[in-house]
Amino acid sequence: MSAVNDTKFQPSVFLLTGIPGHENIHIWISIPFCLMYVISILGNSLILFIIKTDPNLHEPMYIFLSMLAVTDLGLSISTMPTTLGIFWFNSREISHDACFAQLFFIHSFSYTESSVLLSMAIDRFVAICNPLRYASILTLPRIAKMGLGSLLRGVSSIFPLPILLKHHRYCQVNVLYHSYCLHQEVMTMACSDIRVNIIYGFFITISSLMLDFLLILLSYVMILKTVLSIRSHAKRLKALNTCVSHVSVVLLFYMPVIGLSVIYRFMKNSSPVVQIVMGNVYLLIPPLMNPIVYSVKTKPIRARIVSMFVK
Repeated sequence: MSAVNDTKFQPSVFLLTGIPGHENIHIWISIPFCLMYVISILGNSLILFIIKTDPNLHEPMYIFLSMLAVTDLGLSISTMPTTLGIFWFNSREISHDACFAQLFFIHSFSYTESSVLLSMAIDRFVAICNPLRYASILTLPRIAKMGLGSLLRGVSSIFPLPILLKHHRYCQVNVLYHSYCLHQEVMTMACSDIRVNIIYGFFITISSLMLDFLLILLSYVMILKTVLSIRSHAKRLKALNTCVSHVSVVLLFYMPVIGLSVIYRFMKNSSPVVQIVMGNVYLLIPPLMNPIVYSVKTKPIRARIVSMFVK
């Protein structure tokens, strides 16, 4: 009888949150959010279009950049419907299955992006530390395998999470402090034991995101060592300049991820607004800024964009 009652009173939906305390101005808050989504979608789509249509850009660096643009599009599309639904229509309810599906795509694209950023670091390492073998090392088949490996790694790492979440029983308190579903928060809504979720979530964060970040850091230590051994000051600056865009997008991606992880694990009593802001920075800023960074800092892409709009 107890089990029946538990099932009967278990909520079938989660309630998403916009910006707590500012519900009366949600429609105005939606304007910058909508602009950021539109710019990120147009910007990443433009990057893909330029790389696809320009044969001169069918090189490893730009192929990896196209992979980054695809993952950024995936992140934007995964979050857009529920966020704008709350701001425009106050559509706060999301079913458990829809929530689990959304968090699967959000985290899968995030972990895939981390792997792509590592691949881009490898590209810069080979280009600077072993330039004579660059073309023979980063062949198209090898690049394709790296891209497929990044995707499979992201999907396989996250795939167990919805399954684990689906087997939990959820409490009456079912309000999520975001406009979308994240595993770190959804698991705290469960009334049952979530130790497996905590341990597995910590494991994949360390073995994927943190490991990727450390390997990227190691690659740049070796790149810096090689660059400092170059006698020509002009050549040193040229070599470092090819890394500026990648370093920028790495910081844009990992700093919010690290900040969000710290808040969830060590600052559980922090204001929900702080969590919401960090969550939005984590998911909105990289897809928005990555195409801008590469458009400004990468001469061939910048030249193509100028030629498209300035006749």
